Amino acid sequence: QVQLVESGGGLVQAGGSLRLSCTVSGRTFSTNDMAWFRQAPGKQRELVAAISSGGSSNYADSVKGRFTISRDNAKKTVYLQMNSLKPEDTAVYYCAAKSVLAGQYPYWGQGTQVTVSA
Repeated sequence: QVQLVESGGGLVQAGGSLRLSCTVSGRTFSTNDMAWFRQAPGKQRELVAAISSGGSSNYADSVKGRFTISRDNAKKTVYLQMNSLKPEDTAVYYCAAKSVLAGQYPYWGQGTQVTVSA
């Protein structure tokens, strides 16, 4: 059984930083592509950042230069470092995993709330 467990969310003032973590169990981690998505109230879920099994990353335009995705294969953990946070970053953040050849992400965490106050 595959489990993704996120942590690190919370309440922060605008301009502050948070680091989200997602630990994967029940699946080989190093061969998986990983991603962070977010969903704000009344909005569709959107891709925030993704990192391939080989370490290549990509970001949504809205977070480029502020967020950094990274992975530690030995710890089976993916991170999202979020700096210069804005109120519009407020959302539930979800970690997701897929195999390299898969088109979509079938494995999801339960989500962690990030709230940025003005």
